[in-house]
Amino acid sequence: MLADFGQPYYFYTIYHQSLLAAMKSNSFIPTSSPDAVASTAPLRCLVVYDDPISVQIVLNCIANTPFLQAVGSCTSAMEAAELLRTQSQPLDILFLDMEMPLMAGIDLLRMQIELPQVILITSSDTYAVQAFEFAVADYLLKPLSYPRFLQAVQKVLEIITAERAAESDTAGLVAPLVEPNFTFVKLDTKLVRVDFREVQYVEALGDYVHIVTSQSKLIVYSTMRAIEEKFPPTQFVRVHRSFIANINCVQALEDNSLLIKDKYIPVGQTYLRSVLQRLNRL
Repeated sequence: MLADFGQPYYFYTIYHQSLLAAMKSNSFIPTSSPDAVASTAPLRCLVVYDDPISVQIVLNCIANTPFLQAVGSCTSAMEAAELLRTQSQPLDILFLDMEMPLMAGIDLLRMQIELPQVILITSSDTYAVQAFEFAVADYLLKPLSYPRFLQAVQKVLEIITAERAAESDTAGLVAPLVEPNFTFVKLDTKLVRVDFREVQYVEALGDYVHIVTSQSKLIVYSTMRAIEEKFPPTQFVRVHRSFIANINCVQALEDNSLLIKDKYIPVGQTYLRSVLQRLNRL
């Protein structure tokens, strides 16, 4: 019967079956608990996936993660939408497959319903921009791996823990450290002041860096690593091995490029996820 679906489907099915068997025998998932285990009740999870084998894989990942609890699964986005509207106890994490018939995962995100933290499951990173647009916590690429799964749910655990701490702890707040708003760079024989808010981006030029501000363009003998250490991380993010961008100057993200004042800055694949996370905080 498998041959009727073609060779790609055959190998896809064999892979999932072998992966599921390995998980059941605990040869795939480590038995030791992660370091970041919640001290409160486990995070309640719902899996939305139209493939039964994949659903079972995600459920097994959840079952083997101490701070997670599966409360159910849905095979369609429509079923999930109804459950989210009528739930008596709020969910914490929604594992959502992007590629489903009739109603795709992206359609569920567009609906005007309250959603928990969302982790997308997709076969392509082309959904990265949409993930950013809907402020999802993370996205997992198929085929799933438990280490990457664990990385995603630990991130959600940190987000939820921080939110709960902020809600419960209203006293004894510590004022944040004030970051400097300028630095000095050496140009020939003089030191020139550079205001961080004026810097749009920094580009590597061999043994030099090109600091582009709204007022001028400075060529400084320095390295990108030195710039990263000197410039405040709350304002600046490494987006490419040759570029550092002022996150406050970003006008758009398009085709893996940032638009900053009519200049398109490339975003390297290595840095794409961290860039999307930083943009989500704005």
